[in-house]
Amino acid sequence: MGQGLWRVARNQQLQQESYSEQGYLTREQSRRMAASNISNANHRKQVQGGIDIYHLLKARKSKEQEGFINLEMLPPELSFTILSYLNATDLCLASCVWQDLANDELLWQGLCKSTWGHCSIYNKNPPLGFSFRKLYMQLDEGSLTFNANPDEGVNYFMSKGILDDSPKEIAKFIFCTRTLNWKKLRIYLDERRDVLDDLVTLHNFRNQFLPNALREFFRHIHAPEERGEYLETLITKFSHRFCACNPDLMRELGLSPDAVYVLCYSLILLSIDLSSPHVKNKMSKREFIRNTRRAAQNISEDFVGHLYDNIYLIGHVAA
Repeated sequence: MGQGLWRVARNQQLQQESYSEQGYLTREQSRRMAASNISNANHRKQVQGGIDIYHLLKARKSKEQEGFINLEMLPPELSFTILSYLNATDLCLASCVWQDLANDELLWQGLCKSTWGHCSIYNKNPPLGFSFRKLYMQLDEGSLTFNANPDEGVNYFMSKGILDDSPKEIAKFIFCTRTLNWKKLRIYLDERRDVLDDLVTLHNFRNQFLPNALREFFRHIHAPEERGEYLETLITKFSHRFCACNPDLMRELGLSPDAVYVLCYSLILLSIDLSSPHVKNKMSKREFIRNTRRAAQNISEDFVGHLYDNIYLIGHVAA
C-alpha cells in the first residue's frame, strides 16, 4: 500500500517537471522566432530602400482586400515584370483594373515582337496615333486572314503599313512568325517562288549535320505530302544553300549540290521506310549504304553510315 502511494506521487512529480521543461522550451523558441522575424523584417526594409514589399504582399486590412495585391502599390519595375507574363487576352482584362500599367507600350511591344518577330513597321518612324496595342490587334487579325486566304492576308498587312511590298520583307515576316497555318503557307510559297528564294537564304546551316539541317529546313518550310515538282524544288534549293553555308566541308567530303540532292532524297526515303508501320521489312544499314553509294559513288561509307544512324535514332527528317 505504501509503495503504491509512493509510485503515484513520484509519477505526478515527474509529469510536472516534464511540463515545466516543455513550457520553458516553448517560451524560449517563441522568443527566438520573434527576434528572427523582427531581424528579417528590418533586413527587407533595408534591401527595398524603405519599401516593405513583403508587408504589402502579406498584409490584409480587411476581407475586401484579400486576394491579389494591388500592382499600383508595388514598384513600377516589379509591376511590369508581373504583367509581362500575361498574354494579350489577360493583359486586356488587367487593363480594366490597372489601366495605366496594363496599357503601357513596352508590354504590348514585347507581345508583338515575341509573336511576330519581324515587321517592316518596326524599323520605321511610327505614324501619328500609333500604339503597339493597336498594332497587336492588326497583326492578329492579319494572321487570321492569312490562315483563311494567304493573298488577302498579305494584302491586309501591306494596306496597314505593317509590311512592305517586297519579297525579302515578306520572307522575313514568314521566317519569324509561328502563327501562320503551315498548309496555307505551303500553298502561298508554291505560288510565290520569289518569296521562297529569299526565305531559303535566311537559313544558316553552317557546321550542321545534313539530316539535322534538313529537319530545320522542313520546320520552316513544310514538305508537301506527295512527291512532285514542288518537293524537288525545295530539295534543290536546300542543297545549294547547304553547300553555300559549308564550303570547307563540301571540299573535304568531295560533295556537290547534286550529291547533296541525292543524299536528301535518300534520307527522306529512309525516314519513310523506318517510320512507316506499313513497311515490315525495314531497310538495314548495309542496304542503305550500298544503295546510296551507287547513286553517289564519291561519298565515304562511314559518312553514309552516320546518316543512317541519325535517322534511326532521331527520326523522320520531314515529320
